This record gives sequence, C-alpha cells and structure tokens, in this order.
Amino acid sequence: MSKQIAIIGAGFSGAVIAHQLAKAGYKVEVFESRSHVAGNCHSQRDAETNVMVHVYGPHIFHTDNERVWQFINGFGEFKPFTNRVKAITNNRVFTLPINLLTINQFFGKTFRPAEAQQFLASLGDKTIENPVTFEDQALRFVGRELYEAFFKTYTVKQWGMQPSELPASILKRLPVRFNYDDNYFSHKYQGMPANGYTEIVEKMLAGDGITVHLNTAFDPAMKGDYAHVFYSGPIDKWFGHQEGRLPYRTLDFEVLREQGDYQGNAVINYCDNSQRYTRITEHKHFSPWEQHEGTVCYFEYSRQCEQDDTPYYPIRMARDKLQLEKYLNIAQNESNVTFVGRLGTYRYLDMDVTIDEALKAADKFLECASNKTPMPAFVVNPLG
Repeated sequence: MSKQIAIIGAGFSGAVIAHQLAKAGYKVEVFESRSHVAGNCHSQRDAETNVMVHVYGPHIFHTDNERVWQFINGFGEFKPFTNRVKAITNNRVFTLPINLLTINQFFGKTFRPAEAQQFLASLGDKTIENPVTFEDQALRFVGRELYEAFFKTYTVKQWGMQPSELPASILKRLPVRFNYDDNYFSHKYQGMPANGYTEIVEKMLAGDGITVHLNTAFDPAMKGDYAHVFYSGPIDKWFGHQEGRLPYRTLDFEVLREQGDYQGNAVINYCDNSQRYTRITEHKHFSPWEQHEGTVCYFEYSRQCEQDDTPYYPIRMARDKLQLEKYLNIAQNESNVTFVGRLGTYRYLDMDVTIDEALKAADKFLECASNKTPMPAFVVNPLG
C-alpha cells in the first residue's frame, strides 16, 4: 500500500496491532502522547531502590487464552507469580477472595466446605430473587455481615458511589471459594515479566516497518494521510467530546520508600473507613525472585477523572451507556478508523483480553485488505 497505517497509543492494543501489521509487510507509525510506551502497564526500575515499579499501579498477567500466552511469551520471560491479596477490616486481617479461611476466621468457626456453603447460604437474603444492583447481589449471596465488612465501604471508595447505584455484574466477577485456595485468580497461566512490561512492549515495537513517535499527539484531521487508523485513546476525545465527556475513575498514588519489608505482601486492601486509600501495593513483592534491601509502596486513592487526568476505569452506568451509544453511532460513520482497547471501546479489559482483541483486530484488517472490504469501526461490539 502506498499509504502507511497510523496507530494512536503505544499500550498493548497499539503495540500488538503494530507488530502484527508490520510483520505482514505494512509500514506503521505509532503516535504516543506520553514520554514512554506500554501505556498504564508501564514499569521501570526505581532509582533509589532498584525495585521494578508498576508506575500506574500493579498489573498481574493471568489468562486461559493459549494464543495470548504464547504470543506474549515471545517478547520476554515470564516468571511464576500468584497474587494472594489480604484485606484489613475492623482492625483484623483476612484473605481475599473470600474463601474457607476467610469465613472461618471472620465468624470464629471451623467449618468444612459443605458446612461453610450451607452456612453462607443461610446468611443470604432470599427475598432478593433477581439481584439488580451490586448491593442486591452481595446481600443475596454472602449476607449483610460479609458485605459490609469487605465490599460496601471499599466499593464507595473505589467507585465514588453507593453499591446500590452499581450494577450487580460488578460483584459477579468476585468469587467465593469453599476451600483454602487464596489465589486471587483462577487462570491456567499466571505470571510477571522478569524485566517488566515496558521491555515487552518495546520489543513488540522494535520490528522493521514500525516508527514510534513519543510525546506526540495525533490530530483526527491527520487521518487522511493514512490508509487506516487504529485508535486506542478515549473514544469521546476522538470526537471532540461532542456528546459530552464519558466518566472514568482515575487513581492517585502516594509513594513511600523505606528499608526492609513494609507490609509483607504485594497487595493489602483497606475495606473500611479507617483509611482513605483503597489499598497499599508493595512492589518488590511482585518480583519475589529478586532481593532488595529497600522497598517502594503505593498508597492508592480513587477519584473521579477530571479533564487532565489519566483515565483508568470506565464507569459504564446505564446513563453512560446511553451516551456511549451516541458515540458508537457516530463512529460507525467514521471511514478508515477502528477503535480498540479499553478507552477506544469504553470497557474494562484485563491485559489478556486487550491482547486477544488486538490480535483479532490485526487479523480482521488483514482479512479485509485481502478481500478488499471495508475495515469495521469496531472488531468487538462495545455494548456486547
């Protein structure tokens, strides 16, 4: 093709698509407004402690997708890592997700699995037949005591709204186990890159045919200079926020450096109002194969995303979906632009899903090019 491909954003979505298209012989230009690649997965060595720090908060790789796992392992070594989250509530420490140990500790019992399952069922509010909200879902399945101890206040701090305002689907992603398995995830493959995520993304973008422009914004008016554009930024921003700004949550981090071991675990959630932060992450515990005398901790605070903030989590309330639908309708009429990734489709996506969808977007583009058919604005339905 005489024209090049433009990719906006050098996170996983953009990097994967760039790598796949360059491998197929296309010339690709990647535009990244930040000073680094890897997006919110960016990691770097702390200058004082040499700890590998997840600059925008921790990212733990977990997947059952064989293609994704094989693909990402082609760019760096992954070491085994199991995320074992602890939670502090009412001056006591528990294990998450809620499992047999959590239940027995919380209620001062010695239940076996079947007994714990029967006990928890007895606590659930059976008058709630069809849970609609987050609060309904929690009260129906774990009862008021566990809900208020682990979910209610934490949810308010994380999302800035009451659980009665949030959809039940959010809580459906949180498991309850009736054994002593405290692995936060249940996927076949789990790990951490030995040298951080940024190195992996850099390798994806190092192939022939790829040019990366850091500290460079892309104006939608430039799209005519390219055969096709893949956009992984906020979809409302592409259209100049003409239907208003879609709401996101953002994060602030208070960084603490000390000697020794600060909290003895990678992630500890603070589920009550004893602290304003939602959790503390101690980054050297994300690389347990390394040894460091110093330590770096992030105290994490969630708040509403403002105009100049880094967007993290799409809120996707019912009213936001109506606004999103307006942008989706506009996007369908945008020629030669495909919207990808968490921000481009306004969906919460784990890393493995992001990579999978990026691979499928590249596959679809190559298929369309071969068949001389138009590339769609979305490879995955954002409302699906």
